[in-house]
Amino acid sequence: TRNNSELVAGWGNLVNRTATMIAKSFGEVPAAAELEPVDEAVLAVVRRGFDTVGDLLEHHRLRAGIAEAMRVVGEVNKYLTVTEPYKMKDEAQRDRLATVLHVAAQCVSDCNTLLSPFLPHAANKVHRVLGGEGELMPMPRIEQVDELDPDNGAGLVSYPVITGDYAATPRWESRPVTVGAKVGKPTPVFVKLDPSVVEEELARLGG
Repeated sequence: TRNNSELVAGWGNLVNRTATMIAKSFGEVPAAAELEPVDEAVLAVVRRGFDTVGDLLEHHRLRAGIAEAMRVVGEVNKYLTVTEPYKMKDEAQRDRLATVLHVAAQCVSDCNTLLSPFLPHAANKVHRVLGGEGELMPMPRIEQVDELDPDNGAGLVSYPVITGDYAATPRWESRPVTVGAKVGKPTPVFVKLDPSVVEEELARLGG
């Protein structure tokens, strides 16, 4: 489907190119120097995503929600295309390179939160790619529950529900990336993504 191909070409590409450039140039999330208008603009786009995607999720518009999140991812990819950090090889450009890659890391971290309701397992992988520790997104699980007050006259009814430790779920907001967090050469978050990914995620939930 279109969303599947976008996840591979868009999100996976953004995560990998950002982490690869950081690992090669700094080995850790660099601190930003002075932000330029292009930096402020992309950060604002991503921050607005928390409002737009959050509103869509509240109204149970999941397809529209992931489409909006992917639109934001596309804007961050455009930012890297415009700023061209991979061409900043002179020492005089070192501060600018650090700033662009810091902004990119911040955007990837925030986009990861935007996509976490749809891809919780991948969210943890991306979190670790950027030097994060532990789990960003606690894994939901499927449990069988009994309806104690059935009103259909059929007696005790049992059915599966999705639950989890949501007290540990990250807040729906931008959180500063950790300057100095170690970033190594990443392995692709998505090697292949096809329609079976949904079944695989559900299988993990029940495993």
